[in-house]
Amino acid sequence: AAMAHGHGPGRCRCCGEEAAERGAAWGLYLRIDRQRLQCLNERREGSGATVFRPWEERGDRSQFVESDDDEELLFNIPFTGSVKLKGVIVMGEDDGTHPAEMRLFRNIPHMSFDDTAKEPEQTFSLSRDLLGELEYPTKIARFSNVYHLSMHFPKNFGAETTKIFYIGLKGEWTEAHRHEVTICNYEASANPADHKLEQITPQTQFIS
Repeated sequence: AAMAHGHGPGRCRCCGEEAAERGAAWGLYLRIDRQRLQCLNERREGSGATVFRPWEERGDRSQFVESDDDEELLFNIPFTGSVKLKGVIVMGEDDGTHPAEMRLFRNIPHMSFDDTAKEPEQTFSLSRDLLGELEYPTKIARFSNVYHLSMHFPKNFGAETTKIFYIGLKGEWTEAHRHEVTICNYEASANPADHKLEQITPQTQFIS
């Protein structure tokens, strides 16, 4: 039966194909430099990092970040290469803690709340999304060479704190071009081409 689908044997995955492809599209969380990922105003240290996880695990309600002093949250997300960001998903609760607005900034490392006064690359009004079904498409031209993404959630739907359960990032990743000096390994053996002249010089014998 597998052959009837036109895949090779063992390659048929039609049932889960759509889900698998969708999950793969949301794989940018794998390209986050987690050592340097920051979430400002998180109540529990390190909780901000947990919302970036596989698309298949977006429904895990045990992992979330909640804001601390007020409703604002700010994520600084460095990538391990260059990213073309195409879409974002934000999951929360069906109540006032769900973020109501998202502002995206590109390539401003170590952003602070003071820096959020700057004009973002794009702003989104968010709807409550409990299941991770709403995708917010980015203006790709503005997010085609992103090595650092900042996500600012300035307000929610009226609660004192903001809760986010999952953030999905969709797009393409390319490896960073290292700007270090490339050290070439020169061969220690002599290059035969350097000695060709001697070989082709005819040994003229002078007859006295």
